[in-house]
Amino acid sequence: MTIEINWFAFAQVFAAALVGALLVVGFYAIGLRLLVRAGRVPVVAPAEFTDALTVITPKEAARAEKAAAKAAKKNPLTEAQKRLAFVGACASFALCGVAVAAGIVLIVVGH
Repeated sequence: MTIEINWFAFAQVFAAALVGALLVVGFYAIGLRLLVRAGRVPVVAPAEFTDALTVITPKEAARAEKAAAKAAKKNPLTEAQKRLAFVGACASFALCGVAVAAGIVLIVVGH
């Protein structure tokens, strides 16, 4: 009994995983950056965790929200540029979803 490895198939899977990861992370990062440039800084409320993780206090959360509001007021972009950045962020998040969906379709149909 011998085991044969199809190295070409291995390289295809490796390349597809690498490209897929780069696309998802890249589109998400670009979308998040455009969202911040549009003046819509995502502030996430802290969750309750176990003692193993550090949880920010409500005072720190309020300070972060205040800093985000201050940064949004200092935004040098015009309203049209902010709107364009928001549309670009939405498009980037949509492309991120398309990349994930394409990976799922590739797994289901290509197998």
